[in-house]
Amino acid sequence: MIELIIDKRTRDLGGGFEVGRVLPFAKRRMVGPFIFFDQMGPVDFAPGIPRALDVRPHPHIGLSTVTYLYSGALTHRDSLGFKQEIRPGAVNWMTAGKGITHSERLEFARMNGAHMHGIQAWVALPAEAEETDPGFWHHAADSLPVWTEAGLRGRMIAGAAEGLDAGVKVNSPLFYMHWDMDAGASRGVPADYPERAVYVTTGSAEVDGQVLNAGQMAVLGKGDARVTAREPSTVMVLGGEPVGERFIFWNFVSSSKARLEQAKEDWKQGRMKLPEGDTDDFTPMPEG
Repeated sequence: MIELIIDKRTRDLGGGFEVGRVLPFAKRRMVGPFIFFDQMGPVDFAPGIPRALDVRPHPHIGLSTVTYLYSGALTHRDSLGFKQEIRPGAVNWMTAGKGITHSERLEFARMNGAHMHGIQAWVALPAEAEETDPGFWHHAADSLPVWTEAGLRGRMIAGAAEGLDAGVKVNSPLFYMHWDMDAGASRGVPADYPERAVYVTTGSAEVDGQVLNAGQMAVLGKGDARVTAREPSTVMVLGGEPVGERFIFWNFVSSSKARLEQAKEDWKQGRMKLPEGDTDDFTPMPEG
């Protein structure tokens, strides 16, 4: 049963790099602990693109970011000193906890050109982990569980479901899958968790008989749910246990509005260290 269908909305990350934002949505802020879901691209970048298109250094608290690419590459740098080129099929899990800054640069595309396409999600931390120490973990594509079945190739990106475990460090029960489906392929959505959603990145699919086009997310109710591809399609399936109400301002997530105010002031006053080797510019905090 589908509770709600959410269409992606275009947002500019600054400098002209546009994304399709799905979560948060006015009528549905979260799915399990997933509080943010952006589709990046698809977009073709020619060699020599300006640095203005990069995602410049910016801060986070109270969440984990999950960056996952279908194509292209991003260069991650953070205030812990990690530098990592993100490639298709790999998982880059960054836990902000009490505070971290990072950048995502289009260095590969600037040198070589690239077809950029991917998803960035945020996972809200449970209350007891909101002020944990920050950390960064890279999981190569060949380290993640993959499987094939009739007309479908799947990868477990994070969390656990149906006996598969991605081995990615998570802070609350969740699952996150990537399915590449041939036309006519059909599969049930894992029923391990109370909150679940299906997102069609490319192609189109039927979810319990209702058509879902590219750029649409179906938030599911309780009970069995089945996805059937109407054409070759890329589908993301996600969900988990809810962690409670969360407040968002810009890149900050917290169960406390007072904590958001503290984070704002910390960023304004320069108390959050910038990524090593990436201190020339940064993303200004929006007004309001």
